[in-house]
Amino acid sequence: MTRTSPLRASSFLRLLAAVVLAAAALAATASPYDAREVGGEWRFRLVPGDAQAEAHRDAVDWHAATVPGSVHTDLFANKLIPDPYVGAPEAGLQWIGLADWEYEGRFDVDAATLQRKHAALVFDGLDTFATVELNGRKILDADNYFRTWRVPVDGLLKAQGNELRIVFRSPIRKLLPQVLAMPNRIAGNYPSPYGDEPKDAMTGNFARKPGYHYGWDWGPRYVTAGIWRSIRVESWNDTRIADFVVSTKALDEKRAELALALSVASDVAQHAAVEIDIVDPDGKRVDTLRRDFELKAGDNELSLQAGIDQPRRWWPVGYGEQARYRFAARVVDARGETLRTELKTGLRTVELRRDKDDDGGQGFAFVINGVPVFAKGANVIPFDAFPARVTRERLRRDLQAARDANMNMVRNWGGGYYESDDFFDLTDELGLLVWQDFMFGGGMPPAYDPAFRANVVAEARDNVRRLRHYASIVLWNGNNEEETAWKDWGHRKKLVEADPVFAAKVWQGYVDLFGHDLRQVVAEEGLGVPYWSSSPSNDLDEKANDSKRGDKHYWDVWGGPAHPPVAYLDETPRFMSEFGLQAWPAQPTVDAFAKRDEQSVDGPVIRAHQKFMAGEGNTRLMLYVEREYGKPRDFADFIYLSQVMQADGIELAALHHRASRPYTMGSLYWQLNDVWPGASWSSVDYYGRWKALHYHARRFFAPVAVAALRKDGTTTVSLLNDRNKTLKGELRLRVFDMDGKLLHEEKRMDELPALSSKAVGKFVDADLLHGADPKRSVAVFELHVAGEPVSRGVVYFDAAKSLALPEPGLQAKIQKAGNGYRVTVSARKFARAVWLDFGDAEVQLSDNAFDLVPGEQVVIALRSDANLEALRKALHVRSLADAR
Repeated sequence: MTRTSPLRASSFLRLLAAVVLAAAALAATASPYDAREVGGEWRFRLVPGDAQAEAHRDAVDWHAATVPGSVHTDLFANKLIPDPYVGAPEAGLQWIGLADWEYEGRFDVDAATLQRKHAALVFDGLDTFATVELNGRKILDADNYFRTWRVPVDGLLKAQGNELRIVFRSPIRKLLPQVLAMPNRIAGNYPSPYGDEPKDAMTGNFARKPGYHYGWDWGPRYVTAGIWRSIRVESWNDTRIADFVVSTKALDEKRAELALALSVASDVAQHAAVEIDIVDPDGKRVDTLRRDFELKAGDNELSLQAGIDQPRRWWPVGYGEQARYRFAARVVDARGETLRTELKTGLRTVELRRDKDDDGGQGFAFVINGVPVFAKGANVIPFDAFPARVTRERLRRDLQAARDANMNMVRNWGGGYYESDDFFDLTDELGLLVWQDFMFGGGMPPAYDPAFRANVVAEARDNVRRLRHYASIVLWNGNNEEETAWKDWGHRKKLVEADPVFAAKVWQGYVDLFGHDLRQVVAEEGLGVPYWSSSPSNDLDEKANDSKRGDKHYWDVWGGPAHPPVAYLDETPRFMSEFGLQAWPAQPTVDAFAKRDEQSVDGPVIRAHQKFMAGEGNTRLMLYVEREYGKPRDFADFIYLSQVMQADGIELAALHHRASRPYTMGSLYWQLNDVWPGASWSSVDYYGRWKALHYHARRFFAPVAVAALRKDGTTTVSLLNDRNKTLKGELRLRVFDMDGKLLHEEKRMDELPALSSKAVGKFVDADLLHGADPKRSVAVFELHVAGEPVSRGVVYFDAAKSLALPEPGLQAKIQKAGNGYRVTVSARKFARAVWLDFGDAEVQLSDNAFDLVPGEQVVIALRSDANLEALRKALHVRSLADAR
């Protein structure tokens, strides 16, 4: 037996007392709730023994990983694969999607976390079939990319060296046996050209994973795996705030009536006091709500009411301010512990107005705060093949570009993923309305499977709850093109012929999921935002892609029969939610993935970055360029002419849609942005460079504009006013020859009613030309308001390739102007499609891609980090006359 001296014993007791007191002090001062991201060090490897291991032995070794991230970006960072975006490596990287991958991370937790009664690990994004172990114990089997997985880990954490092990199964290998076993298969999205799965047995629509990972006609096939969003540890004691909701019950300019609800989980029955501060957009507290509640053990819904006099409402850009209120809640439980949460939201009402016409048609209009809004904008696709690389800065860059182009709506397309909170915080800030798809991109899902549907419903509930306080979301849409694919693309016919019983089962599953389940989730969780079952659709009523009712996707221009852009004038929908034309991005963007000697229309690298028609899309693009503008001399001309063609065609369509108001109440072209550098329908490329289309959009989506649309020898002119007040304007018509000689001139005053389109005249060619040569003449319609020109429409009387365009004698001068520069452009003769090119220099221009009348000057604001001398040296100005 060992004896302890009195001195040593007293020292030990004093130390023990100090430790106990310190622990008690820590427990008393620590927050009763904490959430923090799991950091630490991460590594990954190809699972040993995997079928791909023999061919890729280096990947079986452990390598450093970045979390959040993806296996592709981790392989690239460790120099195990080439850059997936440069050259043509795609075919050689398909083995990655066929392999199983293992991630391992070690992290510590602090003493306060360990002292709290409860802990959970929250996984915001696992891609996709994942088995998770914590400290050697299995805690989760995940099977949905889009869900948030919350796992209780009470008693499983330790202070140091917690180990997370996550094994990701190949979604192709996991699902392919199931698909191959089907006697009759439902339609998928895009078949792989690389042999990693059979073309008649596509697995993507059986996985709750982004469809675009399997390839699309604007992006690569990279079937990813990994931890794509953050992991965090949450810890708490007896009480936890699970949710906080603020909903608008009534709203006008005089008063807002609000319902506030806190979801509180409690271990025990106890008393709780609730306080909620309401803070206005300027940071001033306008009210504090106080109420006591008796909590039961379990889940509790705590409801409060509030009113705000003279509320500042949230409006889409162009209609008012983007005001947002902050609601800060505090819950004090019986232990005296204070839990806090807050949210920021805008106060607005939203209605999808569907008034019926006498001829059987039905409108499709968004009404915000009682005001019908003509939706102007574009579809948004994922911003990267590897979403963890997308930063808030990149989102701001492209969404700001949308606002700068006078857009007021973007559609989040269903073949990607539910965007981050950063995205929606920015759309709220910028006043961009959001049409939000659920994540179904076109292939028919196995919704006849109850387990699949239950998984989707849980996914939907997760995301609607996460996003419902963003004022910018004004529609939840069930899917992209799945109804029209079934009804109009032959999918139903083939399956009915093969197995009518199974076909009926497939369709009933579709109706159950999109007609009932998702509609119910939005009704229960979406705070009054409308639901629409598919796009395009009449909400499951008869025809799916009808011009008289519902929304419309129109692809007879570019797709299908490849009609010329003038055919846009024959299609007048209630709401055009997709239409588009392709173009190549700017030369520096092409240079980022292809060397100059690789840049030919049929070269392998260029074909690898042209995904339409499985790499044959340049044939279609060349058809559209040659038909109107002639054959390009080289690839640089092909880039330029493709952008001119795209801009002219989409402008024609968008102005037609706006001129058809109020019958038509929306024009969303395909597409705003890019997932990687390559040919696509975007107006802003992967690196943020604007194509000609985006500069045109700034003009054709301007709040006040003139539409001069020529078809079959007649030009119809309309004045467009999206302002909420009536304006008076002067319409000026001038007809010039190409040398700048004025041949004809007219002026007239007109009133532009608020929120309207007004047809003001039709002009046949003969009345405009007065005998002049149509190949050497141009008509310019210009709208002036308060004596200032606000919009211009230029009309040509023949195809561009047939016009007698002269050498314009363009001149451009750059001068320093404040913190930026000013570029002044002029021409001796008429210049069509003027383009200011600064090569590799990064610049921001207020205008570009315009026509220039002799004797006029265009002054452009320029921002760049480059100095004046470098900008002058880099500048090259060209026009359509240079590409012939």
